[in-house]
Amino acid sequence: MSESEPASPPRRNRERRTLVIRRDDHIGDPISIAWLAPAETVGDAIIGRLQDYLGPKVRIAKAEISRDTMEVEVEARGWREEADRMARAARDLAEKGGRRAALQMCEESLQLDSINIEGITTMGIVLTALDRNEEALQAFKRAREFGASGVEPVLQLVRCAMRMNRLGTAVQYVHEALRMDPHNSEARRALRAIKRQMK
Repeated sequence: MSESEPASPPRRNRERRTLVIRRDDHIGDPISIAWLAPAETVGDAIIGRLQDYLGPKVRIAKAEISRDTMEVEVEARGWREEADRMARAARDLAEKGGRRAALQMCEESLQLDSINIEGITTMGIVLTALDRNEEALQAFKRAREFGASGVEPVLQLVRCAMRMNRLGTAVQYVHEALRMDPHNSEARRALRAIKRQMK
């Protein structure tokens, strides 16, 4: 391509992904009805609540409910690469002290790609830095649902729960972290700290 030719516009991706929504993350909220209603009544009402939760840019193909989780197959259109770049820029900006501007960039990242893992994870980190722990907790839950893997997202949930003094919730996440990584030093320290506070 010559210098005089215009650059190709960013490509909008259509992505199909299975989100895993955990029952323990949604106790008492509108989605929890999925685990309370008789199996034969699960249908449009549940899909409607899931749609409200995931937003209008996500199309739900199907949902399968088990005892502890709900697997939701979704399709979304977005600009994932651009969203990833914006999320990384937001993280850099937050590290330099521009937290509120970084939060706005995270929101813009999720406008570009509404199930973007990097965007929602960075949003959780920035919200934590702003001491908005309840919102950060919800962001990290979504990050896991969107597909963030490994023990780090669970440790983020532990940190949020402990900052809010939700020790029962923190214990739940600590045990989950230790199932994933039995020798994780942060999870072990957190468990000891929680036990001391609960005495």
